[in-house]
Amino acid sequence: MEREKLGSRMGFILLSAGCAIGIGNVWRFPYITGKYGGGVFVLFYLFFLVTMGIPVMTMEFAAGRASRKSIIRSFHKLEKPGQKWHLHGYLGMAGNYILMMFYTTVAGWMLYYFYQMLTGKFQGKNAGQAGEMFQDMLSSPQILLVSMVIIVAAGIFICSIGLQKGVERITKIMMSLLLVIIIVLAVHSITLKGGAKGLKFYLLPDFKRMAETGIWETITAAMNQAFFTLSLGIGAMGIFGSYIDKKRSLLGESVNIAVLDTFVAFVSGLIIFPACFAFDISPDQGPGLIFITLPNIFSSMAGGRIWGTLFFVFMTFAAFSTILAVFENIISCCMDLFHWNRKKACLVNFIVITVLSLPCVFGYNLWSAFQPLGEGSTVLDLEDFIVSNIILPAGSLCYLLFCVTRYGWGFDKYLEEANTGEGLKMPRWIRFYVTYILPVLLLFLIIKGLFRS
Repeated sequence: MEREKLGSRMGFILLSAGCAIGIGNVWRFPYITGKYGGGVFVLFYLFFLVTMGIPVMTMEFAAGRASRKSIIRSFHKLEKPGQKWHLHGYLGMAGNYILMMFYTTVAGWMLYYFYQMLTGKFQGKNAGQAGEMFQDMLSSPQILLVSMVIIVAAGIFICSIGLQKGVERITKIMMSLLLVIIIVLAVHSITLKGGAKGLKFYLLPDFKRMAETGIWETITAAMNQAFFTLSLGIGAMGIFGSYIDKKRSLLGESVNIAVLDTFVAFVSGLIIFPACFAFDISPDQGPGLIFITLPNIFSSMAGGRIWGTLFFVFMTFAAFSTILAVFENIISCCMDLFHWNRKKACLVNFIVITVLSLPCVFGYNLWSAFQPLGEGSTVLDLEDFIVSNIILPAGSLCYLLFCVTRYGWGFDKYLEEANTGEGLKMPRWIRFYVTYILPVLLLFLIIKGLFRS
C-alpha cells in the first residue's frame, strides 16, 4: 500500500502547528508569563524554544521522513539489526492514547461552553454564578459524556475521509479561522478601557517580579513551557514528517511551526490580560481562567455574547486541531502495524478512544472519590502527569539519543536527512551540543517533572 502524502507545504505546517497549538497555549502561557516577570520570561522562553524544542522537533521529523512510517515502524526501519529502539515506539503510542484519554473530555468542555455562550446562558451572571455553572457541568456525567463522544466522533469521521481530503483540508480551514479569530479578539481586548494596564503587566520586563518568584524558577518554567508547547516525543510530529517530500530542509519547517505556535500563545495573552485588567479581575491559571473568569468578563462586556462565542470557537479549534493530529498518528500507526485499511483503523479507534476517555469523564462525578495525586486531584491530573512529566520528555530523550549516538541511527544520517532540501540547515558544529548538553537538559526536565510538588 503506497504511503499517503500531504497535498501542500502549507498543509504540513498548519497540521504540525495545529498539533502543537493546544489549550496550554491559552491557559498556561499568558499566566506564567505574567507570574515570572512578563517580557523577561518571554526572552527566556524564546531562548529555550530555539535551543531545546526546535532541535528535537527536527529529529522527530527526520525519523518520520527518512522511514516514511509512523512511530513504531519508523524505529524498526531505521535501527540497526538486533537493536531495541522500536520499544520506545510502543511508549510513544501509549502516550498518544493517554493524551487522548483526557484531551477529548477537555475539548468537550470547550464545545459545551461554545454552545452555552451562543445561547446566551451567561448573560447577567456574576463570578459566583459562573463558577457554579462550571461545577454543574463537571458534576454531570451526561453533559461530559455527550460532549466527549461528539468530539471523538467528529475527529474520527474527519480522519476516515482521508489524509488530504479530511485531515489536511479541515485543519487548513480551522487553523486559518483560528488565526483570524484570535487577532480580532486581541484587537478588541487591547482597545478596552483600562486594557493598557494589562498590556503593561504582560509585556514589560519586570525584574522585581522575577526576583520575587526566583530567577532559577523563572528559567526552569521557561524551559518547561518552551519544550512542552511543541508536543514532542510521542511521534505526533514524526507522522507528518512521514507524509512530506524532501523539497524543504527540516530546520526551516520546524522554525515556522514554532513561530506559529508561539504567535498563538503570545496573542492569547493580548486577549486575556487587557480584558482581566479592564474589569479588575485577577488573571488566574488553568480552567478557572477559561471557564469562570473569562465568561464573567464577557457577560459584563458590550457585545459580550458575540466575543464570548468567538473565544470558545477559538478554544474548540485549538483543542480539536491537536486531537485531529494525534488521531491521525494513532490511525496511521494501526495501519502500519496491523495492515488495516483507514476505515477499519478509524472504526476500531472510535470504540477504543471513547472507552478510554470514560475514566476522565467520570473522574469529576461518579468517581470523584478517587484522588490519585492527593486531595482534590482527579483522573485527569493523573493522566496529564503521566503524559507531560514522563512520556513526552522521555520520548524526546529517546528521539534525541537515537539521532545523535552511534548506538542508534547516528548523527551523520540524521544531519543528512534534516538538511535535505532548500531552507535553513542544521550546522555540523551543533553535534557537540546535541550529544552532550541537550540530553542533560532533558534529563533535568524529566527529574524535575517527576519530583514536582
